[in-house]
Amino acid sequence: MMKIVVGIDWSDEAFAAVTQVGLLYRPDEVVLVHGVDLGMFHYPIVAEAANLQGYDEFRHALMEAGRQAVERCRTLLPVETPSIKTLCEIQHPAAFILDSATAAKADLIAVGTHDHSRVTELFAGSISHHILLHATQPTLIVKGKARPITRVLMAVEGREDAIHQQAWLRAHPFKNPVALTILSVVPSLAMVEPRMMVGFQGWSEERKQHAQKTVSDTAKALAGPEFNVTTDVRMGDPVTTVCEAAKNHDLIVISSHGRKGLDRFLMGSVSHGIVHRAGCSVLVVR
Repeated sequence: MMKIVVGIDWSDEAFAAVTQVGLLYRPDEVVLVHGVDLGMFHYPIVAEAANLQGYDEFRHALMEAGRQAVERCRTLLPVETPSIKTLCEIQHPAAFILDSATAAKADLIAVGTHDHSRVTELFAGSISHHILLHATQPTLIVKGKARPITRVLMAVEGREDAIHQQAWLRAHPFKNPVALTILSVVPSLAMVEPRMMVGFQGWSEERKQHAQKTVSDTAKALAGPEFNVTTDVRMGDPVTTVCEAAKNHDLIVISSHGRKGLDRFLMGSVSHGIVHRAGCSVLVVR
């Protein structure tokens, strides 16, 4: 049974996220979540202190607008969706989505994203940015308009990531068969000071052979009617290389599973960079 929580508002990006979920999966249950953010007027005492007239009407109008957004999104899902639930409350949107996903024991959180630069998001913040940083569930960041998913790029950092992604894709199959490219990027050492590379001359070739085996083993494990699999191993900066390889794909699948300490920070920065720079939607498997 697959449960998906979708965070929504009145934006085109939110509507695209809902539509994309219906194109990508056959979920058993979809929960549409809208948090009504009153900002500093969340508490009546603040509104009174600010002498805001019509506070109750203001609050009611935002709640009604939220309910209308939820109902519109309901119509964007396939009619055959077995269960569609809706939640609309006065809550901080990102926190409400995360809490709702935990309460529902969701398999996936989906959100649309606005066209923010990474620096702008860092300071101004956004719902998708907070979800990406704090979600413990796999997260689908939908970019642009919804579209059929026919070409998927699965970027694996190593054997552990590959096995984790492979298991998740098997347990949560796409709605339709896809052409799947399994890519592993070996970080380039070309920019490192030559005198610092003494003893590491064979490192890149060894890593490349290891990457070839990882993508080959993963391809064999996933080959079947659901996936038409090809493999690719490249050298270079992971974020730049993955985003370049994804230019002719509809979706990138990456993993941020099972990492701690500095290793988690480094991998997190790669997955985060891919989400922000990619030209297509990204599924982060956790």
